[in-house]
Amino acid sequence: MHDIIIIGAGPAGLTAALYALRADKKVLILEKGVFGGQITFSPQIENYPGFLSMSGNEFADKLIDQVITQGAEIEMETVSSVRDDGEYKTVITDVEEHQAKAVIIATGVKHRQTGMPNENSLVGKGVSYCAVCDGAFYRGKTVAVLGGGNSALQEAVLLSDLCEKVYVIQNLDFLTGEAKLQEKLSKKDNVEIILGTVIAGLIGEDELKSIRLRKEADSSESELAVDGLFVAIGLEPDNDKFSSVAALNEWGYFDCDESCVTNTPGIFAAGDCRSKKIRQITTATADGAVAALAACRYIDD
Repeated sequence: MHDIIIIGAGPAGLTAALYALRADKKVLILEKGVFGGQITFSPQIENYPGFLSMSGNEFADKLIDQVITQGAEIEMETVSSVRDDGEYKTVITDVEEHQAKAVIIATGVKHRQTGMPNENSLVGKGVSYCAVCDGAFYRGKTVAVLGGGNSALQEAVLLSDLCEKVYVIQNLDFLTGEAKLQEKLSKKDNVEIILGTVIAGLIGEDELKSIRLRKEADSSESELAVDGLFVAIGLEPDNDKFSSVAALNEWGYFDCDESCVTNTPGIFAAGDCRSKKIRQITTATADGAVAALAACRYIDD
């Protein structure tokens, strides 16, 4: 029996673990994928207080070292559901069942896909969601980045230093990313911005050969030969498996406010997976602290 089980080892989950451990609670962290969460894919962080610049991996490594030093237990397991058994909660994974007095769900969000029929079959064969992970495979080649927000522009900046040509494809008539990132891209001779355009198809069977583009203004279509496509059109929650113990809003996020308290006593939600207006590292770590302290109060009362 643990005091608190934390599902997800991103900034919110790891911060929650830190606060719970410092409150002398026995903590188990369950993570199915990457320790550190989505932030590990960020090549550069420049908006976290106290640090001029660092990579997502550096930030995640520091957090992980911190919670391990404090005594956290960490297991690589995929959680399938959570059951409310009254005084304790049961977390069911692909390995076994774990019990705790309280549970903090900090599962973050996942990459939104294009929705093209053959997208999944081309993942790793020309379609990627992470330039940090896969950019080196496209050194000297031609790639496209789908999206116009901060994530897409960061991907494009990174890829511009590796690839011969980088196309940035945005469905709107303007980019939505930060002005500084747009300025960086404007200075890159090998980057071309294509606005008001969507991807209408992915061409290729065993590997991506080209993408079919459609202009939003007149629905005219064209084909663009690329070796790789990096999809950066946002993130979405994956919370359905927890809906029996934590209510969701119409967009699939946990329907709880800044208190991080769900509709089930003893179950809390923290980070990007919950309903909120701002999703940044700072707000995720803040959620982790709030959820941990709320869980500690719940246990101690």
